[in-house]
Amino acid sequence: MEAADEWLLQSLRLYRDLHTFELQAPTRLIEWARGSQTRSGLGGLHEVLPVAVTRTWPGTEQLWLKGKAHKSPGCCPIMLSCSCSAESLGCGHFISRCVNESISWGKRTHENSKGLCPERDFKVECGGFSERPVYSLKYVPDTSLLVTSGPPDSSLQVWQVSAEDSDIIKSVSPIETENDTGQSWAKIATISARAPWVLHSSRLDRVQITEVESRKNVYTAASGGSEELSSLAFLDCNTLLLCCTTGRLCLADIRQPQSLVEAVSVPSAPCSEQWCMGTRHGAQGLEPSSQPVARLSNRGLLTLTDLRKTSEFLALAKARVPSPGSGAEFLCVSWAPALEGCLAISGFDGTVHVYDTQSWDSSGKEAEPIFVHKGHAFGGAGGSGDPPLVTVHTWHLQKPRTLLSAASDGSLHVWDWVQPCGKGG
Repeated sequence: MEAADEWLLQSLRLYRDLHTFELQAPTRLIEWARGSQTRSGLGGLHEVLPVAVTRTWPGTEQLWLKGKAHKSPGCCPIMLSCSCSAESLGCGHFISRCVNESISWGKRTHENSKGLCPERDFKVECGGFSERPVYSLKYVPDTSLLVTSGPPDSSLQVWQVSAEDSDIIKSVSPIETENDTGQSWAKIATISARAPWVLHSSRLDRVQITEVESRKNVYTAASGGSEELSSLAFLDCNTLLLCCTTGRLCLADIRQPQSLVEAVSVPSAPCSEQWCMGTRHGAQGLEPSSQPVARLSNRGLLTLTDLRKTSEFLALAKARVPSPGSGAEFLCVSWAPALEGCLAISGFDGTVHVYDTQSWDSSGKEAEPIFVHKGHAFGGAGGSGDPPLVTVHTWHLQKPRTLLSAASDGSLHVWDWVQPCGKGG
């Protein structure tokens, strides 16, 4: 029996839900939008929206917004796709056909199931066009705005999701940055605590916060070096977390512009090693700094850091990855929002690994994943003939074991794995 057939049979017992879609172009980003905004931009339904970006090359990028037609408490999936192939101008219709023809299997077979239903939960809503690649996208909470960034420089683009009677995502205006020519594309994060803000920079010495609507600069961080950034985040309305590709982790307080606190360094490693980070938002009432920060390297090293005690590692482990030291373009680590102590990693091959970190220590020994999603690995080769590479994954914000993942062959999977008997969580 071939490996793909064997995995197909195993999937019947491994997954509660498994939906596979074959898109025209690879999905590069999947991002969740949170807030109480409907497409009309008015407050109303308190729903959670997943956003994704797909792209091919070269050409004009195409943005698509997908969502579900019915209303359910706390969950309304929306997908934003970007394609820059001239042949994919009908991408919205193509995705709709994929939804209707998608393969789904598992233990959920009846219409009244609480699981995901492709025909109901994945529908094209609206779209737009970007003249430049989209490498990062963030929804601005409690607004109808999106912010994107991508090559060839560190400038940003602001988008607006139109009212319900329109199917357009329209470009509003760019946010230019000083001396952005020749800089890498900007990493971004958004918040709407005081006003709609975007945190953005490509390097540690150029970190700033811009008010999205007025384009006013409200904060510039102290220069802490010129390392390239891999990720950044708002911990709260006053605290920023910055991660360099070297693994250096820095905290900044916008109330003290000249302060930049460095967390514990990563283990000694070759200079070619690259890192990314994943942050977790805990239950309401918990201090953001009480949530551990995960860092992942392209050699498969994982570190956990408690920001209240940055002088030492909370935990250190080695992930079981097939090609340590490979490229870091699609390196991804993320915490499960509704499954305590669990995180997922991808970007090494056609799999997504899920780990329970609650028993980890600082020994640095190899960690055993509690689940490995192998579906993309059996989906066929990508456009280059190479085996599929997972380009992105994200957790559902409320369904504990449900993830979305995508790969370089254009596959998009939505999956919910079965918890083995005798294991809690």
